[in-house]
Amino acid sequence: MITQNLIIFKFNALYRIFEELDLDLNFKITFVDNQNSLNEILKNLNNHLIISNKKYTDIDNQYVLENTPINIFNLVEKLNIEFLKLQFNNQSEVKVKNYTIDLNSREMLANNTRLKLTEKEINTITYLSKSNKPVSIEELQEKVWSYQSDMETHTVETHIYRLRKKILNAFKDNEFIISKKNGYQI
Repeated sequence: MITQNLIIFKFNALYRIFEELDLDLNFKITFVDNQNSLNEILKNLNNHLIISNKKYTDIDNQYVLENTPINIFNLVEKLNIEFLKLQFNNQSEVKVKNYTIDLNSREMLANNTRLKLTEKEINTITYLSKSNKPVSIEELQEKVWSYQSDMETHTVETHIYRLRKKILNAFKDNEFIISKKNGYQI
């Protein structure tokens, strides 16, 4: 499971409560009392939530606890919900080259232009984007389409051709998916 990092920012009383209760929480709890220390800690963290007792406009992933007192179990439940929201949002967007792929709405975005994509097109783009080398047609058939490699089919070539055409029409980008001698690459 991914470690959930709860950073208590300039809220010493809450940190002492968590420390005193020594709850078996699924968070790694850290207390930070200044902006420089916070910035240093955040450089190495992906999954974090910052809790404070007032809103700081320059801090992302922040949960403000304004209404106290609060039942500690209700607070833990609210924090778990906030972590779930963050996880959902972080998983919904993928950056590929100069584009943002929104996995939830199945859209490709760049320069205020949106292109609707099918699930297979999204899967093809994300699979190709994770590879540093050209991906063979057989590998795409197996991993994206779940076909056996010994099947004779032009499904991959047809889908890549149509996807390239859609991207060219929407973004005027003829170099998004390129053909190499041994496969396709983004």
